[in-house]
Amino acid sequence: MKILVTGHEGFIGRNLASYLQHKGHEVEGWEWQENKYPDAQQYDRVIHCGAISSTTEVDVEKVMKQNYEFTMKLVEICDMMGTSMQFASSASVYGPGTDGFNETSKCLPQSPYAWSKYLIDRWVAEYQNDFKINIQGFRYFNVYGNYEDHKGDQASPITKFTKQAKERGVITLFENSENYLRDFISVQDVCLVHEKMLEKDVNGIFNLGTGTATSFKDIALTIAKKYDARIEYIPMPEKLRGQYQEYTCADMTKTLEQVEHTFIRPQEWIHESK
Repeated sequence: MKILVTGHEGFIGRNLASYLQHKGHEVEGWEWQENKYPDAQQYDRVIHCGAISSTTEVDVEKVMKQNYEFTMKLVEICDMMGTSMQFASSASVYGPGTDGFNETSKCLPQSPYAWSKYLIDRWVAEYQNDFKINIQGFRYFNVYGNYEDHKGDQASPITKFTKQAKERGVITLFENSENYLRDFISVQDVCLVHEKMLEKDVNGIFNLGTGTATSFKDIALTIAKKYDARIEYIPMPEKLRGQYQEYTCADMTKTLEQVEHTFIRPQEWIHESK
C-alpha cells in the first residue's frame, strides 16, 4: 500500500512509518502546516497521528485548530477522495474512568487536549455509517517505547525511569505509587494493531491498550533491578493532588473481536530492551 502518516516526526508516527516501510509499504510523511492539507487521492490509506500531544497545553485555540479542525477537514478530504483513514485518539477522553474504559463508557475529558480528541471521536461515532470510506479511531492508552526521549516530561514513566536509572542510578518515584496503575502498551504493539486493522472493513472507535494495568512501583522496581539503581520516594506535588489519575485499563473486547493479538508485558519489554 501507499500510506501517508501525518505526524511522522513524532514518537508514534515515527515508529509507525518506520514499521510500515519495513513491512514493504510505500510510506510518506506529513507535518502540520497552516491552511495546508495533503492530497489524500495519492494514497491507499492515510494514518493521522499528527497533533499537539501535550496534555498540559493550555492554549485552547491552538489545540482546537491543530487537533480538532485539521482532523475534521482531513476526514472530509479522505471521504471525498475515497481514501480510508485511521486516526489517533486518546484514553484521556475517559478522564477519571469512573464509568470504566469501554468505548461506550461515559467520557469526562479533563484538558483541552482530551476535549479535542473526544469531539472528533464523538463526531465519527455519530456519523460512521454515512462515510464512503473506512474510518478507524484508536484510543491510545499509555504508549511507551523507542524514540520518545525528546518528549521530556511528556515521555512515558518507562522512558523517564530508565533515563534516571542509567544517568543517576536513582529513580524518583511518588510516594504510594503502588496505588497508581496504568495500562502500558508498547509502541510496537500499537504499530502491529494499526497494520492488522488496515485490512478490516470496519468503522468506529477502538481502544488500544493491553487490557492489563501495572503500577508505577512495579515498573520502577523492574527498571531499578535491571540497572542496579535505587528508588527515591518523594511526596506528590500539591498541584497534582486530586487530579492524578489512579487507574487506567482498556477494555479490549471490541478491538480483539477484529484482530488477534498478544501484547507484550511492560516488564518483558524492559528486560529485552537495550
